[in-house]
Amino acid sequence: MIDSGTTAWMLVCTALVLLMTPGLAFFYGGMTRAKSVLNMMMMSFVAIIVVTVAWVLYGYSLAFDTAGEGGGINQIIGGLDYVGLSGVFNAVYEGLIVEGGNVTAEAAAADNFPLMVFSAFQLTFAIITVALISGAIADRAKFGAWVLFSLIWATVVYFPVAHWVWGGGWLTQLGIEDFAGGTVVHINAGAAALALALVLGKRTGWRKEPMRPHNLTLVLLGTGLLWFGWFGFNAGSELAPDQTAGLAFMNTQVATAVAAGAWLVVEKLRDGHATTLGVASGAVAGLVAITPACGFVDPWAAVVIGLLAGVGCAYAVGLKYKLGFDDSLDVVGVHLVGGVIGAVALGFVAAYPFLPGQNKGILIEGGQISQLGLQVLGPVAVGGYSFVMSWVIGKIIDKTMGFRINQEAEVTGVDVSTHAETGYDLGTVYASGHTSSNGPTAPAPKKVEA
Repeated sequence: MIDSGTTAWMLVCTALVLLMTPGLAFFYGGMTRAKSVLNMMMMSFVAIIVVTVAWVLYGYSLAFDTAGEGGGINQIIGGLDYVGLSGVFNAVYEGLIVEGGNVTAEAAAADNFPLMVFSAFQLTFAIITVALISGAIADRAKFGAWVLFSLIWATVVYFPVAHWVWGGGWLTQLGIEDFAGGTVVHINAGAAALALALVLGKRTGWRKEPMRPHNLTLVLLGTGLLWFGWFGFNAGSELAPDQTAGLAFMNTQVATAVAAGAWLVVEKLRDGHATTLGVASGAVAGLVAITPACGFVDPWAAVVIGLLAGVGCAYAVGLKYKLGFDDSLDVVGVHLVGGVIGAVALGFVAAYPFLPGQNKGILIEGGQISQLGLQVLGPVAVGGYSFVMSWVIGKIIDKTMGFRINQEAEVTGVDVSTHAETGYDLGTVYASGHTSSNGPTAPAPKKVEA
């Protein structure tokens, strides 16, 4: 039997998470220079196209098909029973349970909803994970190379990692906790972003020319859309409208607000002023850090996680200058560092284990240090795998078709050189005194070149 309430809840959450990718496009687009805004936004939108097709053809099956549960290759990658989403339409979602080191499926009658809806929900996570990487290589990547990278990376990195953590793979069986994607999404994308930033190198004029965000209003709009959609991202990951979903919802709000405020305080004390870019970055850092923990911790712990994320990420974004890598839009400092903060924090403050009999955090009554070890293992394993594979994929693309646009095109602007468009039509601005059909005749307009 299908539960209509759960089905409706999951459809709404799926739409909310999909909205996050256009929100990310605004967030990233506003942070770039004006000559690159369209390309930056296009990199997010094309991720929707590429990942959707790959997901339908084979991605969902590789990530979540658990046929032959518990051994052999299925600890690393899923099966092929759902290729082309065949067999999904009449199926019902069944939750994964770990018993004796093996993965079994067990449907909870009150929460049954169509497997097709579960597949659509998970698709939106795959999309935004790929899109997140693009922020590290703003202003200088070939669009075709990015499309190819998106397809290959989703296939050989995201789909296997999703299986490891959520689909019954080896990290599932060990007992790692990742409620909504701190490891699968943010650490995974952050490590890949670092690898690509190293492969493509620094932007022309980096640290010599001003490369400030060109439109902070777009950044704040994108932040608002991300914050709004993130409730579907986190609360929806409970896969049922219940108490845990409510906990995840509240923790998402709490950690995000605290992180945004903490970032502003750091800016005020360090630089003498709080900025709109700071509040936007702090909010996203809080969203990232609470993602793996939102359904496992009490709200007081969400305050702590938000505080750690706001302060930690505010300082982490400056590491690129000390270490000499050009992460254009601070994907590493916010998503990789924020994801690690949230994932590891679970080893200390997890109070509501997802799997029966699983350990709590060491600061909670009944907790054990073994869970902290698992929460460190996950980021190390996923981050290391993602970094190495992303670097290899990026290098192969760079050596074959080239990953970076030439210097002339970069200086001109990737919008014009790649898409033959500009984000703003500023060719002619008319001075006051334009003739109006509704008023008296005025002097002819003067043309002012922008």
